[in-house]
Amino acid sequence: MLVGGLGTYAENITRKFVEIGHDVSVFTLNPGNLPVRELVGGVEVHRPLIADATRVFSLLVHEDIRKWGAGVKFFSNIFMYNVLSATKLLNELIQKEQYKFDVVSFHDWLSSISGMMVQDHSNIPGVFHVHSTEWGRTSAGGSVAVSKLEEGAAEAAGRIITVSHVMKQDLSSHGWPERKIDVVWNGVDPERYSPESVSPEEAKKIRADYGVEEDEVMILFVGRLIPVKGVRNLVMAMPEVIKEYPKVALVILGRGEEQKDIVELADRLGINAKIKYRFEFVPEEQRILHYAGSDLCVFPSSYEPFGIVSLEAMSMQKPVVVGARGIVGFREQVVPSGPDQCGMHVNPEEPSDIAWGIKEILADPERAKRWGRNGRKRVQELFTWEKAATQTLNIYDDVIGKRAHASTPS
Repeated sequence: MLVGGLGTYAENITRKFVEIGHDVSVFTLNPGNLPVRELVGGVEVHRPLIADATRVFSLLVHEDIRKWGAGVKFFSNIFMYNVLSATKLLNELIQKEQYKFDVVSFHDWLSSISGMMVQDHSNIPGVFHVHSTEWGRTSAGGSVAVSKLEEGAAEAAGRIITVSHVMKQDLSSHGWPERKIDVVWNGVDPERYSPESVSPEEAKKIRADYGVEEDEVMILFVGRLIPVKGVRNLVMAMPEVIKEYPKVALVILGRGEEQKDIVELADRLGINAKIKYRFEFVPEEQRILHYAGSDLCVFPSSYEPFGIVSLEAMSMQKPVVVGARGIVGFREQVVPSGPDQCGMHVNPEEPSDIAWGIKEILADPERAKRWGRNGRKRVQELFTWEKAATQTLNIYDDVIGKRAHASTPS
């Protein structure tokens, strides 16, 4: 299965809830070939089968959705999944099977419709989890319809949980009620993402697969190849890095709309031989091998409300260079100075600044290793799924308690 940050979050946080002792039901999309109901890792997963309503939606939806073209089908699928999920939860699980839910959590606009429907037709308190926003994901403000769904969900929810303090500030600046917004950082599994989990032979093999020599430094980027991830600026930074440190190779792992652009850019800059591409999403086990084989990781995002990839790299004891301007949660993860330093903050809009950050790490290999150790220690102390789950459950308990108090006759 291909998942982004939200998928990684959902898989890990729900399993942690179960480990702590809670019952969890998850509703998600069904590509058509998966069970509509099954138990996965102790989590009850529901995947309603949907029908293609694209033709009908093209007649009914807001003009800005029609501009999506083929994307109208995606919006139609999301709407159908939401309606069927809410209907199943309310009519089948609650009324027929007598399930007792304490809280309903819904994430981003993708599940806002079902979240609002459940709140409208039950006494279950709702918590809206915001991992990103339409205005942040798109340079021109994005879809009016999607923004309206986000605003409606924020208004309906009893509480809002977002992923970083900078994201909370952004939501508040757009008029969302600050009193309702809590911050819970995402996490990583430091036992799974551990330098001890990969043998030296496996790390050497992943380097050899890309043709990275033993005496070369392997710089790694992992992520979607879209403008806000800063991949083009990273490529533009490389000539300056190579000029001072010729024994380097940049590995770009991911796929997206900028694939062709970055290859052409590297060619124009004359550095294609120094850049290795793997344009695909890879399983977690492969990502871990890539982190193990690398010497440092670079994530120059200009919009990244949290960004789990930096935690993965830090947990693998790698120093990191991260974008730290704009709505970017990396700067809350990565310490850029002092005895606890674990990486560098850079301006993601300036290739020369990205180059500077990389060269600062390359300048002192022993210091870089120390920064890597600091990063892993920071993950273990502050960024585990157990800590994220505990903080989230505390907020849920507060919401449940307030709803119970409000419904008690005076």
